[in-house]
Amino acid sequence: MTALYVRGGQKLEGKIEPSANKNAVLPVLCATLLSDAPIMLRNVPEITDVTRIHAFFSELGSTIEWDKEHKTLAIDHSTIPTNAKATLPQAMRASIMMIPGLLARLGEARLEHEVKGCTLGAREIDPHVAVFRAFGAECETEGKDIVFRHKGRGEAARMWLEYASVTTTENFIISALSADGTSQIVNAACEPHVQELCAFLEKMGAKLKGKGTSMVSIEGCKNFTSVDYTFVEDFHEIATFLALSAVTGGDISVRNTRPEDFMLIDRTFEKFGAEVTHKDGWSRLNAPSELVVQQNFTSHITTKVEAAPWPYIPADLLPIFIALGVKAKGQTMFWNKVYEGGLTWHTELSLFGAHTLLCDPHRLITFGGDKLVPATVTSPYIIRVAIAMLMVASSIEGESKILDADPIRRAHPDFVANIDSLGVDVSWNDEG
Repeated sequence: MTALYVRGGQKLEGKIEPSANKNAVLPVLCATLLSDAPIMLRNVPEITDVTRIHAFFSELGSTIEWDKEHKTLAIDHSTIPTNAKATLPQAMRASIMMIPGLLARLGEARLEHEVKGCTLGAREIDPHVAVFRAFGAECETEGKDIVFRHKGRGEAARMWLEYASVTTTENFIISALSADGTSQIVNAACEPHVQELCAFLEKMGAKLKGKGTSMVSIEGCKNFTSVDYTFVEDFHEIATFLALSAVTGGDISVRNTRPEDFMLIDRTFEKFGAEVTHKDGWSRLNAPSELVVQQNFTSHITTKVEAAPWPYIPADLLPIFIALGVKAKGQTMFWNKVYEGGLTWHTELSLFGAHTLLCDPHRLITFGGDKLVPATVTSPYIIRVAIAMLMVASSIEGESKILDADPIRRAHPDFVANIDSLGVDVSWNDEG
């Protein structure tokens, strides 16, 4: 059991250079399987899932050099033998995005039936199977595995998603590049990390229309070029450090080269009386003396934070705003329209002395402003929840302990070191 000890109560101040977005890095790594040309990736974070993909590529026969100090990853898949066999790693959900590249390269991929990831609720594999079948792949179960097979290049396809799923959208786009003709996806996810995957693919030679919208057209591509690509900062991490500033009464600036993605995030901070400013590639939150939930112009209506597919507030950011909700005076309703298992951790907040009410699996009300006390809490396997607990602990004078905090390492390798540099006394204990 991995525990994080947090001795909080200090105002956090300083500047932070955030890492790249895990949700952009992983699909880009998966998409590299399409190409035999050399690829250089920069600003690659040293996280668990990247380590797993690195190991998988090496076992497959790729030539891959990871300079962790300089955060570069050089990849050459031309050395993969044509008779290689691929059983994808079970421990990460991103495995499913390697299937298009493996089908294009080897004609077959095997996926262990229970793909793991954050414990947010049920996640279907059926939409992905529908994508692969749309491009001509055969999908069948063999024991506990799902085996995908495809011979040659498929034909272009058109699909209208029932739900704007990020990974389903990414799988469609990657699959379409190995098909002849122009494919189209409607109700596509358009999150910043989906846009970043598209930007990488365009740099590799792909032709796409509609990037960043709900309707994307993709031309099949037979010749990919060598590419040198640098990942941008993770907007989740930027928002998290700004929220840390808010809950601790601090003053934190975070490198941010895409402030245009923050209009709604900024307005959500304003609901708690905190203001974000953007200038010269930096985002800053100089916290007010007290967080107070702002009253609606329409009386008797509870302030709401609604999380749904982009351009709504991302569900991944909801926990950090819940942390603001338990600190700010007033009532706030948080509505997770994506995951039915994303709010059950609210009971752990009561150990800090927070007052919350779970209305149903998707809605939670915080009654903020109560005095919070140090506590020992247990995080579910949800990255942003572990971080939200760390945020609350950082705002409380005294020592708190967060059990099962390891998900933080999965997405943000430098996160604890960064908050330590801002003034939090924090340390890992791998024995709990």
